[in-house]
Amino acid sequence: MKPAELKQRLKDGKPVFGYMIWCMTGMRWKRVYAGCGLDFVVIDSEHGSRDRELIANTVEQFQSLDITAIVRTPSTDPIYVAMAMDAGADGVLVPYCEDIEEVKHCVGKLRTHPLKGEYYENYVSTGEFPSDKTKKYFEKLHKDHIFIMGVESKPAAENIGNMIDSAKIDGVFIGPNDMTTSLGIPNENDNPVYLETLKHIIGEADKRGVPTMIHQQTIEASKVAIDLGARFILHSSDAGILLRGIQNEFAELKTSVNEKYGSDLSSSTSDESLGEV
Repeated sequence: MKPAELKQRLKDGKPVFGYMIWCMTGMRWKRVYAGCGLDFVVIDSEHGSRDRELIANTVEQFQSLDITAIVRTPSTDPIYVAMAMDAGADGVLVPYCEDIEEVKHCVGKLRTHPLKGEYYENYVSTGEFPSDKTKKYFEKLHKDHIFIMGVESKPAAENIGNMIDSAKIDGVFIGPNDMTTSLGIPNENDNPVYLETLKHIIGEADKRGVPTMIHQQTIEASKVAIDLGARFILHSSDAGILLRGIQNEFAELKTSVNEKYGSDLSSSTSDESLGEV
């Protein structure tokens, strides 16, 4: 799905589906993803070890398949937003936002790149451009680009309304591990405190017409996110789905072998899956 179509679907109140690219590095994956049904991917450069060249190559692979390519930046430093734009990304996910000025600067960088210096700071402060021609140029250049704000802590959740109102954002991201840890209940994803926090964030975002993305790792957890109102559906990662596929299919094969030969091979298969990245 191209970025303009993805943004329109979300604006129309419909869901879109994607997952995190965490461990994929090679250029031969393109044919694997052809016809896979993904609307978007989030390419992780916060926890994943990717240089600028690899990010640009990964972005190009997915865009060639009409899959929207969003880059998760390493931090709230606007320079990483600029680097993602230079790599050709369709948008950015900026993690762990808490400070309104950080949000305004990151959104401003996406909306005005490659504007810099005094004129960039003036846009962030006032929303004004150097000229009407400059305004029209940037509005056309960045019309389809997507900005997702990471809300991953209790302070951010408590200030969610003001943070959304501070700048033109296209989505809110929640990282369950960071959020539950900040709430004092690490990885207790079924804890009522965490679930109420999700409801609060989704409710405040929905009031403002902004969709919410929750990075859940299992089908059951993603269904919970959908039931709570998440429409920007980010399910698992390349590593997580590959691991579970290997575990599940070989567990089934080993069960068949057990039945045929009367041996127990189950101990060689782990049932653990990757957590949030």
